[in-house]
Amino acid sequence: MILDKGKIEEIFDFLWPINRSLSGEGVRKSLRYLSKFINLKINDINSGTKVFDWTVPPEWNVNEAYIKNSKNQKVLDFSVNNLQLVGYSEPFEGLLSYNELKDRIYTIPEIPDAIPYVTSYYKKHWGFCMSHNDFISLDKNDNFYVKIDSNFNYKGVLNYGEALIKGRSNKEVLISTYICHPSMANNELSGPLVTISLFNMLKNIKSQLKYSYRFLFLPETIGSIYYLSKFGKRLQENLIAGYVINCIGIKSSYTFKKSRMGNSIADKAAIKVLKNLEADNHKVIDFFPRGSDERQYCSPGFNFPVASLMSKMYGDYDEYHTSLDNKELLDFDFLIHSGKIYFEICKTIETYDLYFRTNPNCEPQLGKYKLYPTLAKNMKSKSELTKAIIWLLNYSDGQHDLKHISEISSIAYEKLKKASKILLKNNLIR
Repeated sequence: MILDKGKIEEIFDFLWPINRSLSGEGVRKSLRYLSKFINLKINDINSGTKVFDWTVPPEWNVNEAYIKNSKNQKVLDFSVNNLQLVGYSEPFEGLLSYNELKDRIYTIPEIPDAIPYVTSYYKKHWGFCMSHNDFISLDKNDNFYVKIDSNFNYKGVLNYGEALIKGRSNKEVLISTYICHPSMANNELSGPLVTISLFNMLKNIKSQLKYSYRFLFLPETIGSIYYLSKFGKRLQENLIAGYVINCIGIKSSYTFKKSRMGNSIADKAAIKVLKNLEADNHKVIDFFPRGSDERQYCSPGFNFPVASLMSKMYGDYDEYHTSLDNKELLDFDFLIHSGKIYFEICKTIETYDLYFRTNPNCEPQLGKYKLYPTLAKNMKSKSELTKAIIWLLNYSDGQHDLKHISEISSIAYEKLKKASKILLKNNLIR
């Protein structure tokens, strides 16, 4: 099933009002709905689980939250806009003066019509977010009744979704997106929308796929940290490329953020597609350790080949992390186009001949396989093939295809192909 513009917009409209956070019923509701379009397995992580230096927080849910003035009028209502409550606010109920309340209200004076997005996941706190215009209209001499009916379940769960399209090989391409923000469009929903579009395009050619494709819908940061703590070793064995999909719904030129490696299969495939399809209408930037979950996948202990293709990148547009990041900001035709760009990147990866050393530690003793001359008089006649074998052994790390090895070694592709057949026969590469 290929998702058209109308279906993508329908999915957006359903997901938009749901209150998502790191955990809670909003995340589960979103994942259950997305399961109609991608065969997601919804997984549970128990609150309190230790993951590296982190602890999975308690599950958080909200029934209602509001502020009323002395005339019993709601001046703020979480049910109207779920950005108006600070994420993970603890319960509170009471009557406060303006001076007592004002320090619990967050605004952006520079963008007076915008409601900011504020969270306090790992330290107990409560607060509200308002447009600055609404805040300055409050009566400073009034008293305000505040109610936050939220709850923390320390025996709850944090959820994430996972789907796999199995190719002929166990080697994987990872597609990761997050599903943990309340009502924001580019910074939240553009990622899942492009991801499910990509899933359905790849599923449509499943029988042709050489590599497997793993899709993750995670709460940002804590979700990827958990996944790496649990499945990092498997990824080390199988991952050849990966992408974090987010901030890709505003029509503009693309920004490609390279992996920490800088010259991985993920980098080469994306840059090749962008050059072919987008000409000079894109920007390529080096990895930096901020942003989204690429900073976890590319952390020093893993250093995975995970990059990110975006349009308006996080922090690079005024509406970022505010209520102005809404449906009006998105271009649904551009979302469809972005899914096709990622599809072309995956198809490019499919063309790469990638090899892996069966034993990557140092070089094997080639003489005992009769692959290295034992007498100097034989060196000249066998040097070209021997040279190809040595280059291929050194670069059989799953990040260098034969064409690239040919370019950097100045050895003919056909010679490397011949060397690969010899090494495969001797079980020195796979």
